[in-house]
Amino acid sequence: MDKETEIYHVPVLLGQSVDGLDIRPDGTYVDLTYGGGGHSREILSRLGPQGHLLGFDQDEDAERNAICDPRFTFVRSNFRYLLNFLRYYGVGKVDGILADLGVSSHHFDDSGRGFSFRFDGLLDMRMNKRAGMTAADVVNRYSEERLADVFYLYGELKNSRRIASAIVKARIAGDITTIGGLLDVLKPLLGREREKKDLARAFQALRMEVNHEMDALHEMLDAAVEALRPGGRLVVITYHSLEDRMVKNMMKTGNTVGKVEKDFYGNFVAPLKPVNGKPIVPDNGEVERNPRSRSAKLRIAERLTDNNGQTDGD
Repeated sequence: MDKETEIYHVPVLLGQSVDGLDIRPDGTYVDLTYGGGGHSREILSRLGPQGHLLGFDQDEDAERNAICDPRFTFVRSNFRYLLNFLRYYGVGKVDGILADLGVSSHHFDDSGRGFSFRFDGLLDMRMNKRAGMTAADVVNRYSEERLADVFYLYGELKNSRRIASAIVKARIAGDITTIGGLLDVLKPLLGREREKKDLARAFQALRMEVNHEMDALHEMLDAAVEALRPGGRLVVITYHSLEDRMVKNMMKTGNTVGKVEKDFYGNFVAPLKPVNGKPIVPDNGEVERNPRSRSAKLRIAERLTDNNGQTDGD
């Protein structure tokens, strides 16, 4: 991995996640969150001349890091459109799909993207800079009730109503367009001992709303199940409880809400079977090297040959 790519993003659970794909040298695989290409490079290192990898990312910065390799195809798109692009490229079923749902280090470190409260800059937070809505649009255009819902559902902030009320009052004097302007509103509402953690949750909530992350994840998981061949692997790294719950439910029951379906004989009916009973988490060494990996959970599932399979696990 070259120095520029390493700076762009440090891959989380690299070996464990690619091991989870159980790669066949001549297989076809998909990296749904290309980023700096760390996971993709590791996958390609295990593929033979006949293998192929498609890497998805909606960000033009990631496209500039695209790997030059005849076995690799970069797809600049949101991963919710997985099936559309597999059809476009004439790909049938695939042997494995990997998704690292974390935001890349590059995005947090680029002050111009507005993802981090560590820098001042415009309230943007778009993964795809061609998309329309920004974080500033959410902050300045949403009703107080809708803002409170965003901070509560996606940031799990108990004082979401106070935060929404303060934002609505502050924007009367003029639109809140910068990170600094938003911090001026948020900080008086947060205790000093929890300030950084709650700010991170507030920014996470805005980012998830701007990028419609939960809707996209739901559509991607449905598409991934359809795209996998029998025996193929789905490998997902999550970072917060909302997305982890959806992934866990999909792998156990075949749907993101966790609704258990049974056949006539009372057997569980599900298209996937979890491979690891409990999620794999980074060891202390990885957390020390990359503190952002602290909340990561890796889940792996295998596509069943039919729709019947008894599942259990964490």
